[in-house]
Amino acid sequence: MKTLKLFTAILFLSFLGLTSCQDEIDSENGQNPNTNSPNSETASNLERSSMHDGSFDDFLDGTSCSSIILPVTATINGTELTIVSESQFDLVLSILGEFINDNDTIEFQFPLSVMMSNYTEVQIANQTEYDALMNACEQAEQQGEAAINCLNIDFPITILTYNLNLEQTGSVVIESEQQLYAYMNNLESNDRFAINYPITATVNGDTVVEVASDFDLKTQITDCLATDDAKEEAEENAKSLETILVEGAFKVESFITAGVDTATDYANYTIDFANDLSCVAKNTVNTTISDVEGTYAVTSELEVFLNLTFTGNATFELLNHSWEVTSYSESSISLQSTTNAAITLVLTQI
Repeated sequence: MKTLKLFTAILFLSFLGLTSCQDEIDSENGQNPNTNSPNSETASNLERSSMHDGSFDDFLDGTSCSSIILPVTATINGTELTIVSESQFDLVLSILGEFINDNDTIEFQFPLSVMMSNYTEVQIANQTEYDALMNACEQAEQQGEAAINCLNIDFPITILTYNLNLEQTGSVVIESEQQLYAYMNNLESNDRFAINYPITATVNGDTVVEVASDFDLKTQITDCLATDDAKEEAEENAKSLETILVEGAFKVESFITAGVDTATDYANYTIDFANDLSCVAKNTVNTTISDVEGTYAVTSELEVFLNLTFTGNATFELLNHSWEVTSYSESSISLQSTTNAAITLVLTQI
């Protein structure tokens, strides 16, 4: 049985060969000042940003240090499912998202195979080995050695090669992340290299930037990692808000639109949020008045959002907005319309 030590070694060692091509010496760029050793910060940044990105299936395997190689069979919240392609990921997400504030469970059938961050395939025989993989990933993240997934270099790029006298000896064209990872892991102690800037990269999945130097690369990575942290914090806040909504009943404390507070229109109602993303407003004073049915959704980006959709009641339909959550606690939730900052809503728990 593989041990935690073996998994940790697998996580950080590369067994890939160098697959690149040598170009003629570029005399114009031969005096590039950003010449790096294999142990430099730039080498680390390039290696980590070129690791296999295992974050795309985190909802399934719970780790970004690897990804599961399909097909795989798993029991998801009691439903057995054989996943043969990524097109079924939506079905997995649908099962996991059927109820909020519940304890989602995923139990894999072993053996299964995973693609590690160093592009090697490893077979996992049982849950003990899988737990060891998870622990090794957690250690890598804590030590700042895990993959950087928020910055994707646009290929091809050219790496200039140097000797110890900082004389350019050649150049290498890199066509892919896997090729870049292999190149960085095959550098010898006497090797020196420089990126032929400028290059372009995509940060946080949607923004293309030009990178002009090693320092610029470091800055872009620092910024995108900070954005990733903010997104993770917002996601955690969204989960907390969902729990507060489901476990409580609420009333409209204030609803300001066009400078007027119309909370009195809702004074006789309580709003209950169910864990199936439905909500209902009930008149607690006159029970003969029909309930107002609705749906809700809590989402997050850099901020947390609450979307409300009521039907069949014109007064409650005025609350149908995409709301930014400006603050929340177990007793009060303050909201601001994403389309009109002058429209605000405060819900208080009763």
